[in-house]
Amino acid sequence: MLDLIPHDALPEELVMFRDAVRRFVERELIPLEHELGPNGLLDEARAEAVRERVREAGLWLPEVPEELGGLGLSLLPLALFWEETGRTTVASWVRDHGLFGPMVGPILMGLQGELRERYLLPVVEGKRRFCFAQTEPDAGSDPSMMRTRAVRTDKGWKINGVKRYITRAAKADFAIVMAVTAPEKGARGGISCFIVDMDTPGMKLASSEPTMMGDMPGEITFDDVEIPASHLVGEEGKGFALAQGYINHGRVRQGAHVIGAAERCLAMTATYAKQRRTFGQLLADRQGVQWLLADAFTDVYGARLRVYDAARKVDAGEKPTLETFMIKTSVVEMGFRVIDTCMQLHGGAGLTQDLPIERFWRDLRSYRITEGPTEVLRTTLAMQILKNF
Repeated sequence: MLDLIPHDALPEELVMFRDAVRRFVERELIPLEHELGPNGLLDEARAEAVRERVREAGLWLPEVPEELGGLGLSLLPLALFWEETGRTTVASWVRDHGLFGPMVGPILMGLQGELRERYLLPVVEGKRRFCFAQTEPDAGSDPSMMRTRAVRTDKGWKINGVKRYITRAAKADFAIVMAVTAPEKGARGGISCFIVDMDTPGMKLASSEPTMMGDMPGEITFDDVEIPASHLVGEEGKGFALAQGYINHGRVRQGAHVIGAAERCLAMTATYAKQRRTFGQLLADRQGVQWLLADAFTDVYGARLRVYDAARKVDAGEKPTLETFMIKTSVVEMGFRVIDTCMQLHGGAGLTQDLPIERFWRDLRSYRITEGPTEVLRTTLAMQILKNF
């Protein structure tokens, strides 16, 4: 396979790590793609066998600190890990297989004291699951319109409101909830972050909606849900900053997954073009096909550099919000465009479930909406450009 990673873009130890993950994906995961069920998941017996192989390969819990039994990877090596696992539909982030350990995320990783013991550690051990509850019916991409309210009481906080399209809500034991605590301040100091157990009185999973990707995000209602004061995460009014950190982390993950998926489909398509004949000529000999492949190759190459740049800046303690906007508006859209081209060049075969292209196509289409719709982020990016130039 043609390696699209610039040789001077990564230190040697990260290239070796990347290669080890790629070998695992090719040996252990890609051969299982034909075993995925209608929901895109492996059956639990097969999934547990894969988890055991992951542990043996030393790839368990990549984002969890070493003192908690994980690899303790920073965001750049995590981006490499996500890129390589993104090359197979077996490890799709959309469906949360948990093949490499429970998903944790930066908000849980920052918990301290009692909250750390009660929520972070059980998640790392696989004993509890959580969901991230920010989106609302009238506040999807605009958190300033959030209506879920948290009001102080003598014992702590009382929450009322509705959250919608919450991934993993039906399987969660607790939720990380964003709620308005100072309406007059909006997103600038008026939103706080809380941890709420799913079995708290007044909290209810109202419905679950099946999607084209195979997952079922849920709607959660809060009716006078009372929680102790200790369940406020971080400082009051700082919830939006925590959410942005969580979402920026997710955008880098999305971008890395997109690169892996696009590269895999591009490699499949180049191979197919050298085999498929139409009207007595190989697809690979047709200039129209050659140009499509050349543009796709160029797009994947540039996208990878954008993702690595954003990950490096996070690791350096910077807040690359604009860079993650560009991951959404260029990398994510690029990935869907490349995979759509690969599907087109495969003809009818690209539409079948015999090839992974159609699953990649469905998954990556969702990335243009989740973690911030590309239209909203493009507008916000333009406003920053106009403000600073």
